[in-house]
Amino acid sequence: MPGQGRIIGIILIAIALIACLLATALLLAQVSANETTVTGAILGLLIVGVVFVLPLGGGGIYLLTKSQQEKTEYAEIEKQKKLLNMVLAQGKVSFSEVALELNMPRDQVEDMVRDLVGKNLFSGAINWNDGVLYSKQASQMKADRKCPNCGGELTLAGKGVIECPFCGSEVFLAS
Repeated sequence: MPGQGRIIGIILIAIALIACLLATALLLAQVSANETTVTGAILGLLIVGVVFVLPLGGGGIYLLTKSQQEKTEYAEIEKQKKLLNMVLAQGKVSFSEVALELNMPRDQVEDMVRDLVGKNLFSGAINWNDGVLYSKQASQMKADRKCPNCGGELTLAGKGVIECPFCGSEVFLAS
């Protein structure tokens, strides 16, 4: 569940700070009551710091950092989901429409499309020249062999890729 690392990180850092303050107060009270020496109190603080405060604080900082990375990754995944849903719902979407909807530059939209194709999550056609995404079922694409952009006969260009020799559109087939 997103956000758990952040909460636990904050709790660990708070516990580390409280432990440090309690140890300091306790050792200062012992020094003022002449129950221990100043060097003994310093040694006690070092032991508490190394054994409790550093591991708890370090773990808390690590979890806070990790949760921020996860938050960024989840935001990217949500944008990719939104892009795929736009293509599925509308059937044909331009890069500029996606860029406006997701509030991001067109070149980032193109990178996102390439990423989705690389992850084998996008099945359809892409006209890079016009910047248009087409949604089409892989089985239908294999059966009719027609370009969704110009209607021309498609040719196999590589593994999972069919290219239109007329308009240059590329059709990506998810396996």
